[in-house]
Amino acid sequence: MDREARYNVLVHATAGHLSASAVISHQSAAAVHGLPLWGMPLDKVHITRHRSSGGHRGKHLHLHCAPFRDEDVIAVGSLLVLSPARTIADIARTVGLQQTVAIGDAAARQLGLARETFCNAITYAAGRPGYRAALRAIGMFDRRSESIGESRSRVVLDDLGLPIPELQTTILNDAGSFVARVDFCFEELGIIGEFDGKVKYGGELTPDGNPAEALYREKLREDHLRDLGWEVVRWT
Repeated sequence: MDREARYNVLVHATAGHLSASAVISHQSAAAVHGLPLWGMPLDKVHITRHRSSGGHRGKHLHLHCAPFRDEDVIAVGSLLVLSPARTIADIARTVGLQQTVAIGDAAARQLGLARETFCNAITYAAGRPGYRAALRAIGMFDRRSESIGESRSRVVLDDLGLPIPELQTTILNDAGSFVARVDFCFEELGIIGEFDGKVKYGGELTPDGNPAEALYREKLREDHLRDLGWEVVRWT
């Protein structure tokens, strides 16, 4: 199993030893919800109890104390976990911006959650540490980001002070025929940005699994974009 699958097993194994007042939360809840855990520490199972104090960190268990509503708790199989929106709100207060945007984009895309849902979920934390950082991250969530690499790219572009690009833009030629669907489009600048990841190329393999053919098709696609006057910028 990979790192995330092993962590999921740890969460399920630990859940059987928890008291009834504890619910699975933070990245542990995200694992149960099937969300990507890129860049997050996975050495401890996170749980939350509805009380004002008493949190602690052990070798394998991190207990958080924070208020939550009955509707914030859902059952996934035999496990009681905080809802996806509340889970993302908690994570947004405790990990870095790239990690939060990556999992927030995925939650919005996979589960159809709107930004307002995340904003409502974070209201409990007003005045608590990490609240302002969480609001900034939630403001950047965009379900149109299709990979962790694209989500991370948007954070880097923002940190560099570059214009906000349009995502997943369809490019047509002068005859109105489809040429490409691109990751990032800075239309006023005439620039297209593309995140190149190994998974992306693997997903574009030909039926016979030929990576060279996939790369050749990608080169022709880029040539067509340049013929239309676009500048194409790539990063990994």
